[in-house]
Amino acid sequence: MAEARCPAFRRVLLKLSGEALIGGQGYGIDPEVVDRLAREVVEVRDLGVEVALVIGGGNIFRGLQGAGKGMDRATADYMGMMATVLNSLALQDALERHGASTRVMSAISMQQVAEPYIRRKAIRHLEKGRIVIFAAGTGNPYFSTDTAASLRAMEIGAEVIIKGTKVDGVYDKDPVLHDDARRFSEVSYLEVLQRDLKVMDSTAISLCRDNSLPIIVFDFTKPGNTLRVICGEPLGTRVGG
Repeated sequence: MAEARCPAFRRVLLKLSGEALIGGQGYGIDPEVVDRLAREVVEVRDLGVEVALVIGGGNIFRGLQGAGKGMDRATADYMGMMATVLNSLALQDALERHGASTRVMSAISMQQVAEPYIRRKAIRHLEKGRIVIFAAGTGNPYFSTDTAASLRAMEIGAEVIIKGTKVDGVYDKDPVLHDDARRFSEVSYLEVLQRDLKVMDSTAISLCRDNSLPIIVFDFTKPGNTLRVICGEPLGTRVGG
């Protein structure tokens, strides 16, 4: 069925938080969640879409929380980067069990488990139909995986960032706490920044705004939504152009 559908994008970057991999267990990596994610990403790839991914590490370790408890911020951020590598390797394994060819490219050198990030090589992998997972953020402390996603998306020439979350888009206030919260179908970069809407951090949003890179925020937890977004269905919230 998927083969008959026309994708709306040629090359995308999918951004997921580390918490998306927890599932119902509260911590770490839920194999069933990773397997479902891998299956949906492979379905997208089978449409002819070139797919890159960035996954956070908050299910294992979050740098800001460590720094808030007295840890040196740079050290805490590097630990968070290592957590993203663990998540990337777990996803790589699941993708390959579903028949995909993959590469993990790390911003921090660890040649036994991942390739170093080289922009031209990443683009070549995508052109060959490989799913590329960008690990270890930007390789620098003080920058989030949201910023890494924005940076990598622009470097590889992605047409859009699709950000999978636990809610069905961007709201004007927390929908868990406020029954009258209103969901945006579209919102500008400037409004996101001015109202601090928590789509991505301000550095990431500013990078996307300066380079006119749109972001689609959608509910990742509902099976099939990733494919629906790629096929152009108006799910979630579109940020920017």
